[in-house]
Amino acid sequence: MRGLLAIIAVVAGFARAAEAQGVLVAPHAVYLDHRTRSGSLTLYNPGAEPVEITVGFFFGYPATDSLGHFTITTPDSVQAGMPSAADWIDAFPRRLTLAPLQRQTVRLLARPPQGLPDGEYWSRIMISAKGGVVQVAQADSNGISIGLNLEVRTILPLIYRKGQLQTGVALTDLHAGRDGDSLRVQVRIERQGGAAYVGTAKGTLLDEKGNQVSKFEQPIAIYYTAEPLFMMPLAGRTSGRYRLRLELVTERSDIAPELLLRAAVARDSIDVSLP
Repeated sequence: MRGLLAIIAVVAGFARAAEAQGVLVAPHAVYLDHRTRSGSLTLYNPGAEPVEITVGFFFGYPATDSLGHFTITTPDSVQAGMPSAADWIDAFPRRLTLAPLQRQTVRLLARPPQGLPDGEYWSRIMISAKGGVVQVAQADSNGISIGLNLEVRTILPLIYRKGQLQTGVALTDLHAGRDGDSLRVQVRIERQGGAAYVGTAKGTLLDEKGNQVSKFEQPIAIYYTAEPLFMMPLAGRTSGRYRLRLELVTERSDIAPELLLRAAVARDSIDVSLP
């Protein structure tokens, strides 16, 4: 007799490999345009057991919670005017089984409604992978053992573009404070233009002589307005006055440059006193 439990792991924003999953997904984000209306994903099973895979779509976008952490917002229903592409994107195949060490291409096809206005439309691709059962408790004297029936969901963004689009961001309310051996940095970021802003946030901390004493870099995606929290290491930093500089650039190491919408660098800076 075997008791089965379900584990679901959700990766929001970028595709990552989970140990329990046994399937790798590339690329990290899918971009489709109105001219070609098609794209693809590559799935790979590096494990020793077959994996059952289902590909689905839903409307969602990243936003920050009250703590400044990014989460995926999924409206209860898609209202008119929302830039959802989820209902008119399809995958071929939607269901498949990957044998050990097997690689499979999944074709993506967009069927947008006639008269679709120029703009950017969003969906999330959800790849559900069911692997084998992992033993977590050996059989006891009654012959009962417990295992986990693993299901892992990888979620990555799909962006559909029609027409000439622009993006950008405006920074306001930059503030920072010490939190143990880190500096908590938070800022309000409002998207400008008609497309999501995808880039990298770069923070630099300078001492009174202008020397760099700490920094951070974090990939970021602003679909509407967000107030993200960044943590900058302060190990070994003494008390005193510093200058914090923050800039957002439309550069990403994990996305091909030709897929990014370019925008002017957004900058802000403040003085910071460390106790």
